[in-house]
Amino acid sequence: MAHIITVRGCTPKIGKRCFLAETAVLIGDVELGDDCSIWYGAVLRGDVNPIRLGNGVNVQDNAVLHTLYQKSTVILGDNVSIGHNATVHGASVGEGALIGMNATLLDYAQVGAGALVAAGALVAPRTIVNAGTLWMGVPAHEVRKLTPEEIANTVRHTAEGYKMYKEWFLGEK
Repeated sequence: MAHIITVRGCTPKIGKRCFLAETAVLIGDVELGDDCSIWYGAVLRGDVNPIRLGNGVNVQDNAVLHTLYQKSTVILGDNVSIGHNATVHGASVGEGALIGMNATLLDYAQVGAGALVAAGALVAPRTIVNAGTLWMGVPAHEVRKLTPEEIANTVRHTAEGYKMYKEWFLGEK
């Protein structure tokens, strides 16, 4: 079972039909919606401020979610995908967005719905990533608008795939 740790009187709240990998760690003021999956080595550290996940969110292996003490929060909309080794520090991510592997979102960054932040990108503090756009680089910048097909076949497809994977693991218990 995942490591669920109470800190400062706050115990993580888990929605229905969620998969939590055995080595996932949820600490403090963390709330997961329904149908979320938190994968191996992921850390959601709500010890200093809240972390809120909508429904159908997947936080992939070794990702880290954290905040600034009494300042920033992490808010992920429904069907968000956080890629392997990504860091989300005090940022918000809109519905259906995909944060690529090893990407970093810093405090107060806002990623719009259906956006794609590419692998390895660094989104600077207070940056606004427009909905339905592709962002790449260090520091990250807008490359172009995504086509409806890209949003459906890449961004949304990732979230749907992880819903399927979590069912495989839930079915084994």
